[in-house]
Amino acid sequence: MAEFHYKGRNERGELVKGTLEGADSNAVASQLFGVGIIPVDIRPARQLIQWKRWWDKAERALRHVSPSEMMLFSRQMYSLLKAGVPIMRALTGLQESTNNASLRRILSEVRDDLDSGRDLSTAMRAHPKAFSPFYISMVQAGEATGTLDTTFLSLFGHIEFDKRTRDSIKAAMRYPSFVIVAMSAAVVIVNIYVIPSFANVFKSMGAKLPLMTQYLIAFSDFMVHHWPVMLGVLVGVFVAVQIFIATRQGKYLWDRYKIRIPIIGKIVLKSTAARFARSLGLSFRSGVPVVQGMDVVSVVVDNGYFREKIEQMRGGIERGESILRVASAAKIFDPIMLQMIAVGEETGDLDGMMFEIADMYEREVEYSVKNLSQQIEPVLIVVLAGFVLVFALAIFLPMWDYSQAALHH
Repeated sequence: MAEFHYKGRNERGELVKGTLEGADSNAVASQLFGVGIIPVDIRPARQLIQWKRWWDKAERALRHVSPSEMMLFSRQMYSLLKAGVPIMRALTGLQESTNNASLRRILSEVRDDLDSGRDLSTAMRAHPKAFSPFYISMVQAGEATGTLDTTFLSLFGHIEFDKRTRDSIKAAMRYPSFVIVAMSAAVVIVNIYVIPSFANVFKSMGAKLPLMTQYLIAFSDFMVHHWPVMLGVLVGVFVAVQIFIATRQGKYLWDRYKIRIPIIGKIVLKSTAARFARSLGLSFRSGVPVVQGMDVVSVVVDNGYFREKIEQMRGGIERGESILRVASAAKIFDPIMLQMIAVGEETGDLDGMMFEIADMYEREVEYSVKNLSQQIEPVLIVVLAGFVLVFALAIFLPMWDYSQAALHH
């Protein structure tokens, strides 16, 4: 198969051009006639030199489209398609109006692919940085069922919830993060400047130091004289953990542990369950078969432990088991969700019930996130109090012992 550049006229008489693969120019012409394009010129494409191909791949990999921009794009596509605007005109308008250079380039290439006879989902598949596998699968289902406008509206809601949840968690973690950074800075300052001063005082007193004080002085001395070693160990541990988490097994173990972390774990679990339910509901409503829907949802869920459970559920469905049975066997969903799935299967409204489940978990996540700071504050207070208590005892016990000994003399 060789590549050919072509120019032609579409059904509206507009000049279109692009690249197609075919055995020869006649085969390419047949493809063009099949999609309603009258070829004007067909020429063999010159092979791109290796560095140009590498540059194109690198440039495409570096393109970035933020969730906010994808949310706006989805909403605008819904509005335009709902109003009866053809896809090509809609993409042209969005390409001209967007301020993001990467999105503008992507939409231009998507339009070129559509001119070449490809469908929208296939054109989007060439841009994974902008369009996720779930996004593409939903668009493909919307094309097949003729509900592309409502599909974009559903995708808008899906992206909006994800973004809102992430932003809420970041906002809720600002104060605890500030407190943790301040506490860490205080520990460093105390060990470098304060404790050595007291150590000199205790040494001049010649007093016998309690074990707690000896440990504190030894740690301070190590930090002052061997801080490069400590810093190297901390950096090494951090890098090693990141490398381990990057592996399949490491991500699985970390994601499994993450949902068991006090306070944070419940938010992670419920937000993942909400994403699972809404994604599966969208798949069902768009006409995607159950097994294929499970494949799509497993990509959307960013938790490796959850993903493995979903893949096990898909295997059970392929063997003919019900969704309720495989969901129960997965042991990652609470009884309320299982009861709602059972009702959905009995009434034949599983997609609607999935949306109900997603809404329920989303409300719980929003409530938990709003109260996240209040839940973390007591833990931070206890840790801070423990640090102050240890420091106070380690410093003042020797002074107390020395003053008592002086009184007896």
